[in-house]
Amino acid sequence: HVQLVESGGGLVQPGGSLRLSCAASGFTFTSYTMAWYRQAPGKEREFVASHTSFSGATRFADAVKGRFTISRDNAKKMVHLQMNSLKPEDTAVYYCNAYQTGERYWGQGTQVTVSS
Repeated sequence: HVQLVESGGGLVQPGGSLRLSCAASGFTFTSYTMAWYRQAPGKEREFVASHTSFSGATRFADAVKGRFTISRDNAKKMVHLQMNSLKPEDTAVYYCNAYQTGERYWGQGTQVTVSS
């Protein structure tokens, strides 16, 4: 049974930081690229960041480059998203994602609200 469980969301002031975590189970974690997506109210879900397993390559959406970092712990089957210098436009539900060719899994999402 595949599970992706996000945590760490909440309310933060502009300029603040949050660290999201995703705990994975039920699949071979090291075979999957792990990623974060987000969906703001009234908008489509969009890519935020990804981290491959074997090469360790990371990729970021232009909107978060230089502010967000992604890391993964293969031993603990976890992936983290460190979000710094948060802006109101970062407000969204953030989803953990695991994918490889032909397979994709989603978490239930965690709300991040950036507001003063």
